[in-house]
This record gives sequence, C-alpha cells and structure tokens, in this order.
Amino acid sequence: MFNSKHLSLSKRGGIWGLCIILLYTSPLSCFANFSQAKELIYKIKEGLPRGTFIGAIGVDLNLDFTVEPPFLFSLPQKKVSGQYVNLNNTTGELYTSATELDRETLCPDNTEGQGCVLALDVFVLPQQYFQLVKIKIFIEDVNDNRPKFPVDEICLSVPENTPVSARYAVEQSAVDPDLGLHGVQTYWLVNDFGMFTLDVEENDGGELTPFLIVTEALDRETQAEYITDIIAEDGGTPPLLGAATLKIVITDVNDNCPQFTESHINVTLHGNTTKGAHLARLHAFDPDLGANAQISYAYSERVPRDTRSLFHLDRITGVIKLAGEIDTGTATFYKLTVLANGPGCIPAVATVTVHIIKVVTGPPAVIPRYIAPEKDGVVTIKESEPVFSPIAFFTVKNIDMNQKVDCHLEGTGPFRIGPYQLFKNEYLLETTEPLDYEKTQEYELIVVAENTRGLVIKTFLKVQVLDENDNAPVFQQSLVELSVEENNPPNTFLTQLQATDQDSESRGEVIYLLGGDTPGIFVVDRVTGVLTVATSLDREEKETYRFIVRAVDQGTPRRESIATVVVTVQDRNDNSPRFINKDFTFFVPENFPGYGEIGVLSVTDADAGENGWVALSILNGSDIFLIDTGRGALRAKTSLDREQQGTYQLWIEAIDGGEPALSCVTMVTVLLLDVNDNPPIVLFPQSNQSYMLVLPNTLPGTSITEVYAVDKDTGMNAVIAYSIIKRKGGEPGSFAIDPETGNITLKRELSNRGLYSLLVKVSDHGQPEPLYSTVMVNFFVNETVSNESYIQSLLTKEADTEVEERPWYIGQMTEGPERYELFPCQPVLIALSVTCLGLFFSVVTLTSYICCKRFKKYRNKRSEVEIPLKMKNDSMQGVNRKLRQISNI
Repeated sequence: MFNSKHLSLSKRGGIWGLCIILLYTSPLSCFANFSQAKELIYKIKEGLPRGTFIGAIGVDLNLDFTVEPPFLFSLPQKKVSGQYVNLNNTTGELYTSATELDRETLCPDNTEGQGCVLALDVFVLPQQYFQLVKIKIFIEDVNDNRPKFPVDEICLSVPENTPVSARYAVEQSAVDPDLGLHGVQTYWLVNDFGMFTLDVEENDGGELTPFLIVTEALDRETQAEYITDIIAEDGGTPPLLGAATLKIVITDVNDNCPQFTESHINVTLHGNTTKGAHLARLHAFDPDLGANAQISYAYSERVPRDTRSLFHLDRITGVIKLAGEIDTGTATFYKLTVLANGPGCIPAVATVTVHIIKVVTGPPAVIPRYIAPEKDGVVTIKESEPVFSPIAFFTVKNIDMNQKVDCHLEGTGPFRIGPYQLFKNEYLLETTEPLDYEKTQEYELIVVAENTRGLVIKTFLKVQVLDENDNAPVFQQSLVELSVEENNPPNTFLTQLQATDQDSESRGEVIYLLGGDTPGIFVVDRVTGVLTVATSLDREEKETYRFIVRAVDQGTPRRESIATVVVTVQDRNDNSPRFINKDFTFFVPENFPGYGEIGVLSVTDADAGENGWVALSILNGSDIFLIDTGRGALRAKTSLDREQQGTYQLWIEAIDGGEPALSCVTMVTVLLLDVNDNPPIVLFPQSNQSYMLVLPNTLPGTSITEVYAVDKDTGMNAVIAYSIIKRKGGEPGSFAIDPETGNITLKRELSNRGLYSLLVKVSDHGQPEPLYSTVMVNFFVNETVSNESYIQSLLTKEADTEVEERPWYIGQMTEGPERYELFPCQPVLIALSVTCLGLFFSVVTLTSYICCKRFKKYRNKRSEVEIPLKMKNDSMQGVNRKLRQISNI
C-alpha cells in the first residue's frame, strides 16, 4: 500500500501518472504494493458486550482517507461477521457483534501457550486500492468459569490401619475451562475433623491433583466414615469456587477378636427332657465388620465325643440343644467348653455347666404362648408400646396337685411375670416401664419355674425393642451467632450446622433446611449443613440478619427442630464522608464579630464506630477562618470588611477515622452583606478652598457645575442624595442642586459680582441611620480672575451664612448637622494670617506676577473661556478637564 499520507496532491498525481505509463509495460508493477497481503493483530478479552471497539484497520494501515474514490472495506466471511464481529465499511473499524465472544467455545481444545485466535480476511476496495488484510484477533481469557468436579460425591476408601501421613489421591479432580491463573489453583476441605489435611501436587502437564493426608490414627470402630465438602478454588479476583461432597469411608481390618458376653452359664436339665429342647444360647461379639467379624462356635477338644453328640452346638448361632436321651443312671453333671473362633484370632472360651435332675414321673413343663411377634425365641416389641403391655403367657404343666410352683424372672429390664387373675399355673409376662430403643435395644430374660421339691425349669427368652421415630433432631446450639465482614466474596463459608438424631437408620438421618424468613442470599447444604452467603454483604444496607434453620429427620412422621442464626455484618471503611449539600453558601453581615458562628456544615458517614468518625479541616484560608472539628461550625478569627473583600471561597475537607482514611471535599462560599459603615466621599470639588469662575451674564437655567461623590457601600447604602443646606452671598433661591446627580443650576440672574458659597450635604440612604459628608462649593462671579490673592482672602474671611433651604430628607435625619456654621474657626485663621503676613505677601506678589503673564497670553481668548457646567458621572475625562481648568484659573 502507498504510504502517501504526508505527500502533497501534486506528488500523488505524479506517482499515479508514472503508474499509468508503466501499466502497459508491466501491468502489475503499479499495484504491486497494494496486492501484497498485510497482517494486523488485535487483542480483546472474552465476554465483552456488543459494540466494543476492537481496532481501526484503515488507521492501522495508515490509509489516506482523502483519496477519491474513497476506500471501502469488505469482510467476505459474512457468517463470521454477523456472528462475532461487525465491520464499518467506510472507516474500517471493527466492533464486537451481538454474539458474545467466548474463548472456551471458540477454542475448546486450546492450551495456555497456544492462544485463541479468530482469523478474518478483509478486502480493501475499490480495485485500484485492492489489498487483502489478514486480521488475527487474540481472545484473552477472563475468569468466567468456576471449577467443577466430574461427580457430585467423591468416595474415598481408607483402611483403618493406615499410618499417619499416608497420602491418597483424589482422582476426581475439578476441571476449570479457564486458563492459567484463572484455572484451578488450590483445594481445601470445609471440615477436616482434625484427622485429615489436603495437599495439592502438580504433574508435568500442569494438572493439579489433590491428595488426602491422614494426620491422626484412624479407628473404624470409633467412626466408620467422614463426610465433608472438598472445595476447588481458582485464581481469579474474586476467586470462583467449586464444591463436591467428599465421603471418606474407613474400611475395616481384623484388629479385634471375639469376646463372650457371659463366660460361664449354668443349666439345669431334667432327666426326662425331650429331645430337641433348647438348653442355652451363647453369644460372642466382634466389633469388626464383614468377614473380619464372622464368628463360629465349636466345642473344645476337651469335650468328649459322646458329650458332643448328646448336646448339639449350632456353630453359627451358638444355640445348644438336647440331641439325645439322657441316661440319668450314668451321669448327673456335664461340663461343656465352647470356643468362639474368629479369623486370625485366639478363640474366646466359655463354659456351660449342665446339671441333670432325676425325675420319677413326667417332668413339669413350661409352655410359652406369645402375644407379641416372636420368631425363634426372639420377641419384638415397639418402643412406643404403653406400660403394662402383655408379651407372653407361660403355662406350667405336669405339676402335682399338692405342689406349689413359684414362677419368677431372672435378668434385668422393665418386665415382670405374675399369676394371671384366678387361673392356676398361668403366668403373664408384661412391661413395667416405657421402653426406649435409644437406651437399650435388647433384653435377655429367663423365666424360672420352681416347685417345692426344688425342681427348677428355665425358659430362655430374648426381647428386642423396635426403634420408632420418637426423637427429633437436636442442634448442638439453639442460637448460632456469626459475624462476617462486609464486602465479602460470593459463596463465603459461614459455619457448618450440627444436629444429631438418636433414632436409627433413616429415622436418624438429618437434612438441613432454611426457614421461610431466611433471605435468599443464604444457602445451606441439605446434607452437610454447610451455611454460606451467596453474595457480598453491605453493612450500611443491613447490619444484622436473623433467620431460622430446620433440622428434619427422614422418619414417619418426620420430626424436626429449629435453631436461630444471627449473622452480624462487621463494618469496613468503605464509605467516605458525605456533606448534606454539594456546596454551602453563607450570608454574613460585614463587621460580624470575630469567632462568631457563620454557619454549620453537616456531614455524615454511613460507616460505624471509628470508621464513621468525621473530622473537618480547612484546606485554604485557615489564616482567616477556623472550623469546629466535631460540630462543623465555621467561624472567622477577625471581623470581616466587605469593602476589602466581599466573597470568600473555602475548601473544607472531611476525613473519617478509618484505616485507610477516606475523605471528601466541599466548597463553602461566604458572602458578606453590606452594612452602612462608610459615609460618601466627595471627589469633586476637591476641597472647600477651591472655587469656580462664573460669568455675570450666565443665564438662569444654566448648569454651572456638579458635586460628585462615591460611597464604598452597596445597594441603598451607596445611593447618594445631594442638598444645599447653607449659603453665603446672593439671594435665596439663586442656586438649585439635583438631589440625585448633584448638578448645580443657576435659578436667578447674578446681579452682584463677588464670591458665592454653598454648603452641600452629601448623604446616603443607609439604614438604620444615613451617613453623610459636606463640601463647600465656591463661585467667583466676574468676567475674569484678576487678583488670586483677593479671592483666597475671601475664602478664608469670616462671613455669616444663612440657611437657604432645608434639604430633601428633613424628618429622616437629625437636626444636628443643619446647625453647622460655615466658618467656625475664624479666630484661628485670623491668628495664622497675622503671623504669616510677611510670607503671605511674598506669595501673593509672586502669584500676581505669574497670573499677569497668563492673562496677557490668553487675553484674546478670554471670551472663549468656559467653565464646565456639568460633569458626567461615567466620564473621568470630564473630571480631569474640570480640575485642569480650575487649576488654570
């Protein structure tokens, strides 16, 4: 492409002319520079909204957009254009389109080192400018995906004899489609139970694998499994989390051996006992599981073979039954040694002693009839059954009429047996107290029948209590108080709720639910009870959250309990102080006393405690003003004068007590209101000794001169009124003054020559009392000034003045100034004149000489001499001209 951006039009014309000439000899040479493909590279982040600027192709190619015909840009891949980018055909600017750029969708198999590139071809048209531009847009990754485990529950088996520090890989590691730092960075456990910890290893491919490390000795018989949550965290800001349930199953090893619950059992057997009678049941227990807990019963080798044949031992159940007929003539006593064998264990030993009682007649018999459900001598009864619930009837038979039978129970438990009403030899077994599965699940009873001859018959009975859902879950704490700092990251862990249920099986399984009053920002895991807050909290929006959590079991009917959770949001210094107004304006009268309160600046800070303490300070003007740090009252150190400065602009800073401190600034404007504290200042005439020459033929109605005064105050305090209060010479009413402009007008003809004097009062309109000044206006009526010293003597000579007219403001001002005398210092002036007579004559002589020379010079122009009759208020040149003319006179 031509780099013609800085070439003049004439040079461009020359180049194109040369190309046209060379076109016939080498058609492609002129456009060789255009025909070369160029490449532009842009970088943008994924997920940007529609209309985001990517780059300007024309600008980056340094194209001259002033050429004719103009450049056009075309994107041949219309599908790509409409889906991902939009191209401005005239400017060549690229923007994102409606479809969001998702790096994981565009480059699903992309790795961190390769980069995700969207390649486009752009044509630069028309044909004479044709270029092919290769565009590469690198899509940069952002943290828009949270880690995700492949399964919701990870099950890990750990043998109970695992040594401490053993490591187990969690193969189902989390996956995060984001790259680099935005990918998975670490793993951690919500609850390690004090038994485990988590380590993370990185392989050669950069993949992280969590390893579960055993930190304490395990015992399956103490706790068979541990359930917690494993959290995967990426490196974004803020980080995103992924969670899965980690179920650690402690597998059994054969570390326990069988033990008999009773090591010695005595059995009494009648000689006429029938074959198959139940004699005893041995019970051994192994806390291990499965094959490690399998127990088999066998006779010791010490037991003779014929004894083994007579008393059958079930190797699985441990039940001993009579397998043959007893010969009471050969033996009256048998000792059976029974072994309980477990895999890899030394057998446990129990001894069963069988006493044989000879009987002549048929033996008595105890026949049970069960009311409660029974199977193989085991009776089941619900724990909810009421007191005195019947279990079984026992009937004693083969008893002589003259014999008495005593029937009683051996064993512990809330049971009793007694005669049933008036029926002889009928006994009822029943409960005496409520049964509780959570306390005792099984009772072994022996029904003993004994007659007067000492014959004892024992019947063994096992009672199993059936569990029912009679216990509600119980929280470890009924009030859970939590605290969390505001501005927390989303999905922050708060606590793990703990509730237990003493019931068995599903009746004791607890799930956790939030109450109906719970804000939607809180989430609880139904199984683990992990309580999290899904969003960032703001203490200034709400400081305390109080809601109910429920623990519900899976029994029928379901039972539940509740706990109250109180979450207190702790303050952080995230709010700067705020003034109640954007800026402040205070109006204060001038001469306001020093340290008086000008105004109060109210400022607030939404934070609490030290973070909400606010101190005020002045950034500028602290040499004049000060401010109360706490109350915010603005004061001036001294009295302020509006005439010196009418407006003050101060910058006030409010700083809170947080760490780091936050601040804000406001502007305070102090406007001083005018007070009538300045009398008018007369600028013209300049003194009481000045005078003006007035020709005798001046016509009435002529404006002779004006009194000009100013007042430093403003408003009505600066509105000036003029009035003549005293006169000397002339007739009353000869002169009039305009009260607004101060213009003095001749009202009557001047019949006499000489000096006329007017005492003019200049007053403002201030409140509560106007201020004023006075000035003497002198007129010398003559055709010319022939004797300056004479006029000066007239000005200083004592003369009586008469009040010509009362001023316009009579009744509004005091009468004191109206009694002002024109020459109150006449004796002093006379004394000074006498004392300085010699010097005065010298000065008069010199002055007369100078005046005579001036009169000769301007004698021919004397008729043209004019005294300014009026001075305009807005023209300083007129004032200066008057002063020059007076000085010339």
